[in-house]
Order: sequence, then structure tokens, then C-alpha cells
Amino acid sequence: MSWLRADAADVVLNLHIQPGAKKTEVAGLHGESLKIRLAAPPVDGKANECLIAFLADRLDMPKSRVELISGASSRAKRIRLHDMTSATVGQRLLPTRPEPLALFAQLKGSEAQANAVEKAR
Repeated sequence: MSWLRADAADVVLNLHIQPGAKKTEVAGLHGESLKIRLAAPPVDGKANECLIAFLADRLDMPKSRVELISGASSRAKRIRLHDMTSATVGQRLLPTRPEPLALFAQLKGSEAQANAVEKAR
């Protein structure tokens, strides 16, 4: 993952930030960066504060271990996560994909249809 790099006992993230979004969430990949949408506006450091709080919450770590190392006034940001492994960060930040059969059942509104598809395999 090019957006995620281990650096000794830390992890460095390359992020593309979209401030002023409807909700704060991981949006997926944006080139070589992980895109994160932030509900906070890009004014007076509010988006940076929101980003640090979001990452700390999502990664289950104190905000003091999330450091903005570059991009304070830019959409392209680099974040250092102190005492964290890249495997843990990848698992906790990347959006999970639903199982195809579960998604099919959700779309059709019926588990019976999903079971019929699975039996046909």
C-alpha cells in the first residue's frame, strides 16, 4: 500500500483530504494516497483537528500519538502514527467490502434468494 509506510516503530500515512463533506469517512484511494472526507470546514485548523480526532478514534489510539508532519494548509497531508503497525492501520482504516452473497441478499431483500444462488454453485 503506497499510502501507508512503516518507519521504525511508527507508520506514516499519505492522505488526500476533502474538507466540508457531509460526513467524516474513509473514501478509498486517490492516486498514491488514502482519501478521507471530513465534515469540518477548512477554516482555522478545524479540518486538521477533525482529521486527528477521526484517525485517533478509528485506530483506537490517543490523539497525542497522531502527528501532522506536513500539509497543514493543503489537501495533501502526511500523518505520523506513533507506536503503531502498518498491518493494524490497514485493517482499521480501509473500508471493508461486503461478501458478494450478503450484498446480493441485501439488494434483493431476501436471504432465500442468496441461499438459492449459493446452492447452485
